Amino acid sequence: MLVFKFGGASVKDADGVVNLANVIKKFEGQELLIVVSAMGKTTNALEKLTKAYFDGDDTLHSIFEDLKNYHYTIMEQLFEPTNPVFDEVANTFVEIDWAIEDEPHDDFDFIYDQIVSIGELVSTRIVNAYLNEVGLKSAWLDVRGYVQTDNTYREGTVQWDKTCAAIQKDIPVLLQKGIVVTQGFLGGTSENFTTTLGREGSDYTASIFASCLGAESVTTWKDVPGVLNADPKFFEDTVKFDELSYTEAIEMTYYGASVIHPKTIKPLQNAKIPLLVKPFNDPEAPGTIIHENSANIFIKPVIILKHNQVLLSLSAKDYSFISEDHLSNIFRMFAQNQVKVNMMQTSALSFSVCFDYKEDRFKKLFDELSAGFKVKYNNNLTLITVRHYSADWLNELKAGKTILLEQLSRNTIQMAVK
Repeated sequence: MLVFKFGGASVKDADGVVNLANVIKKFEGQELLIVVSAMGKTTNALEKLTKAYFDGDDTLHSIFEDLKNYHYTIMEQLFEPTNPVFDEVANTFVEIDWAIEDEPHDDFDFIYDQIVSIGELVSTRIVNAYLNEVGLKSAWLDVRGYVQTDNTYREGTVQWDKTCAAIQKDIPVLLQKGIVVTQGFLGGTSENFTTTLGREGSDYTASIFASCLGAESVTTWKDVPGVLNADPKFFEDTVKFDELSYTEAIEMTYYGASVIHPKTIKPLQNAKIPLLVKPFNDPEAPGTIIHENSANIFIKPVIILKHNQVLLSLSAKDYSFISEDHLSNIFRMFAQNQVKVNMMQTSALSFSVCFDYKEDRFKKLFDELSAGFKVKYNNNLTLITVRHYSADWLNELKAGKTILLEQLSRNTIQMAVK
């Protein structure tokens, strides 16, 4: 059987949904499970809605109306008004109405997961209905009953034994009857609350199903021709990799390559399942294959940009050395606030760390660290990571930039720049 993942860009409008169905038609007769993300920029809009609700902002209802109108416009282009999908989507959006009627829960991450998850639930309703509309027999599956996680909201940890048991019990029978459409990014707890797996987590969902079902392969359909050495929005003359090893792909995603979610590769590597990254607008194109036996040849270095970064520096208030005890306490606070370190450096009297800026988490972390340390920070930075670098490329990348922190190893250089 095959697992396909379609991201938000591939279903951002009615034409995208039609194209998805056309891609699926090329694989008729195969057992096929499809993982779908929220449409277009829906997750971003739902994040704004969640923050507006939590902050008591008056923009809450206008954001919600715009979001509903966006989806209804797509449905009106795909279906007759009598199609039951209109009721299904309306009933799903009601879950947001219910959520925002009450006073905000103290736990922002919990609220986030209950609201932001609606994007995938709606997109998969629409995709499933359209596949059936064009004669591709399809069943909608609520992923929250299968991908089981702990109660770490916004970063749910998958409970693999429970997850695989649930998937293996039901999904093979459903696949024999037709296509299965389910949501990426989401999970469920034992108390039936919704969790999410981290932004862009739909790739990870696809690898979870593939590894539990022993899939032949996973294909993630993107708006790029495959895995490129750099983001074409920021760099010209990018090159596509025909193949990559699991190891190199893990390194690239660890440093922030956005084409694949960081947790995607390991379950596939364990099960020796290849991952194909292919363009949804040219499904016959070869794309990139990520698998075990790949001799990586790097014509150009791999360049990864992470924007909206914070560089935070700590020093002891009594000017003492940064000891192992200090570092232990620092890392504990980072872990408790679910802040992931992208780069770090220590000296005798200070510890510097670069990470993604998320307002709510940063404020809590800053307050906790300030109780025991002197804290300075710079924000609105970019973290540049270059793998398989050369001196010429580094000089070009550094030109015109202020480098606040630089770290060099045998294969990789990282720079926090302004």
